[in-house]
Amino acid sequence: MNHALDARADAIAPGSDAPAWPGPDLAAFRRAQQTVAPVARRTPMETSRFLGRLEGVPVHLKCENLQRTGSYKLRGAYNRLSALSPDERVRGVVAASAGNHAQGVAFAARELGIRATIFMPVGVALPKLEATRAYGADVLLRGDSIGETLEAAAEFAAETGATIIPPFDHPDVVAGQGTLGLEILEQAPDVATIVVPIGGGGLAAGVASAAKLEAARLGRTIRVIGVQAENAAPYPPSIAAGAPTSVPVVPTIADGIAVYRPGELNFAIIRETIDEIVTVTEDDIARALLVLLERAKLVVEPAGAVGVAALMTGKVRSDGPIVALLSGGNIDPLLMQRVIAHGLAASDRYLTLRIGLPDRPGQLARIAELVAEANANVVEVLHTRHGAGMQISEVALQLSVETRGPRHADQLIELLRRAGYEPQIIEE
Repeated sequence: MNHALDARADAIAPGSDAPAWPGPDLAAFRRAQQTVAPVARRTPMETSRFLGRLEGVPVHLKCENLQRTGSYKLRGAYNRLSALSPDERVRGVVAASAGNHAQGVAFAARELGIRATIFMPVGVALPKLEATRAYGADVLLRGDSIGETLEAAAEFAAETGATIIPPFDHPDVVAGQGTLGLEILEQAPDVATIVVPIGGGGLAAGVASAAKLEAARLGRTIRVIGVQAENAAPYPPSIAAGAPTSVPVVPTIADGIAVYRPGELNFAIIRETIDEIVTVTEDDIARALLVLLERAKLVVEPAGAVGVAALMTGKVRSDGPIVALLSGGNIDPLLMQRVIAHGLAASDRYLTLRIGLPDRPGQLARIAELVAEANANVVEVLHTRHGAGMQISEVALQLSVETRGPRHADQLIELLRRAGYEPQIIEE
């Protein structure tokens, strides 16, 4: 789904540092850049020849998945904590998060000598829990959902006087995330289009605002495309309504951007600076993760791969170089295993077939011969005499095989049909 925006950001006067929208000005982004420089790595900018061939223009990957704590969140958290008063630092900070924000706040607090208490949902992934604790934060597990966890953090702040560090809806957080926009223009000065993931909007608001202000100062324009997961996309209806709008969030592998409502400040910035918002499906994201692993040798979390998913599905077009921002790399190994399998299936490289066979010796061996003849690889076999609709003299064979892609899968199915079998594809 595409959603065009009536962006007015290109109307900024060349050389002006003042935004024509709410939020930080260029000076604030530059101050934030100096603030986070001691802790935030200048992450690599890699070129993708594979994506470049698809797009017809150079495509670069801004590898924030290689950032300290594994995501861009460190930038906004450190910038926000650095702005606290001495009294606020003494009282400490509190945050609620199931992942990257928790780690960013914990790391920033440790570096600044501030006590951090992080509330996380009871079912949080163990690697994220252990990483947050390893950065020195006090971690409390509260609630089965992030909403309940947020309530627990708010109660803690009211009782202790600790400062709540929001994940995206604050000018200091936006300014910290916007340092990525400045960094992108420094590393790829000829970039024409930046593709950025959108959850609550802190990253997209910061990158779009900083990049457009800096581009205007240089006397040129730049496009910024935002990408949301189709199962959690509050920005398109919010833009249409003219105000932040809540939407139901369907489970998505891109949990890092699974937000039901835009941030107030983030929305105000994004509707003026983002040129277009597109959405991608779960299959699109899984395929993108697989391509990043195989072609770029990069481990990226699902939320961080949505920009690449948008490029691969043809939802982003540019007349000049593109930078896709890989926002994070914190993925649970168990989820990685499932996503790789899903990505293989979505790319027709992992095929599950159900084949009815006469119940007599040699049939299983014959199927194995045909699969070998097609140069496919058997992964799993289920052979049963039980099942709805089966005849007494019939058995069912469920066969999972690896193929080289759609054409190879079609060749295998055609070979089985020519041999007299009727394979049925089972959707994963």
